[in-house]
Amino acid sequence: MNQITRQIQVDPKRLTQIKKACLNIPALKKEIESTVNKDMTQLIELILVGAIELGVSDVHFEPEEKRAKLRFRIDGLLQDILFIDLATYRTILSRLKLLSEIKLNISAKAQDGRFTVVLEDKNIEIRVSSLPAGFGEAIVMRVLSAKDVMDLKELGIREDALAAFDKEIRKPNGLVLITGPTGSGKTTTLYAVLKRIVQPELKIVTIEDPIEYRLPGISQTQVDPDKGYDFANGLEAIVRQDPDVILVGEIRDPGTAKMTIQAALTGHLVLSTLHTNDAAGTVARLQALGEIAANIAPALSLAIGQRLVRKVCQKCKTLETISPAELELFKKHLSKLPKGIKAPALTASTKLPKAKGCSDCNLTGYRGRIGIFEFFLVDDELENFILKSPSIVDLRTKAEEKGMISMFCDGLMKILEGITTLDEVQRETIE
Repeated sequence: MNQITRQIQVDPKRLTQIKKACLNIPALKKEIESTVNKDMTQLIELILVGAIELGVSDVHFEPEEKRAKLRFRIDGLLQDILFIDLATYRTILSRLKLLSEIKLNISAKAQDGRFTVVLEDKNIEIRVSSLPAGFGEAIVMRVLSAKDVMDLKELGIREDALAAFDKEIRKPNGLVLITGPTGSGKTTTLYAVLKRIVQPELKIVTIEDPIEYRLPGISQTQVDPDKGYDFANGLEAIVRQDPDVILVGEIRDPGTAKMTIQAALTGHLVLSTLHTNDAAGTVARLQALGEIAANIAPALSLAIGQRLVRKVCQKCKTLETISPAELELFKKHLSKLPKGIKAPALTASTKLPKAKGCSDCNLTGYRGRIGIFEFFLVDDELENFILKSPSIVDLRTKAEEKGMISMFCDGLMKILEGITTLDEVQRETIE
């Protein structure tokens, strides 16, 4: 159900030129400045290919009173690239709207579209969103890079949690939910699960918006609201296809919540995502969508809370001795770890990684991201506890008593392993 209608096909020689010129953001900025008043087609190619090569997730064009700003989101944070004069931006805007089949003569309401950038043997989908703003239409392009599906081990999941996770996703029925805000890597985790469990004996069907990864051996479908195929009625149709495993891209409305839980209760393993602040908030969120505790408790097998933190650049990071305040913070939280879980050694002379910045990491001090997780595993005791409709605080406390390690603690352990920094963990979590 791929709805790609427009393509930018980059010439291989041009692609090689761009790759050589765009090793980092300063180099790309210089190249854009030299192209901005010349060939418009080359300018758009340069911005898009440069963004893809630098691992950008979103490209933002933001018009201001006398100019437009170009910004890239890299590793979850926006970075200013450069300013473009308004006349050039309006031409870029028209080209992008035409490419993505957004109506050119409408500027007073939000519109969505998509197109594809073809790079040699890779097709990279670009989702486009236009929005009326104070000084004209703003454009955001989501880059859905063609990349290999990661293995669960690559996501940053601890060995003990991975063992419990593996057990749950191999059960014949139940509901496994990945929770977190937009951009926290939920879809990546879902696909890593599919990669882990796919086998000829299982029929796996997905309903997604959009299909971000292609996996062999899996029947993948994409929502199409204009044709009446949304998550709720799509899921109802999928159940009639006799699947063993169902992936629902997102539970976002009461109808989808109801069908997802019913599928889990009637002999299917269901994988999905939900927007909550943490794993313990899963039950309250499902109740807010109209489900009752008597259905949630027996259906829910596992809820995973996750965030993405930036990994400190290994080429330029520095190590600084832990401060007394930091030492107290680490001891306070790591003392809550359940028996059998050991954190890296912690003393007054422990050194923590600090971000510095170099050309390799675009002067940010960070390169790449990794997940921090918490696993809310529903056993018989927690199932009975959920039936009482407890508050989120009570549910979190009970889960921690049963051995749940919070995302913050998981982040602290990754700091001691030299993977990320305290600033990053505190930015992404609330403790």
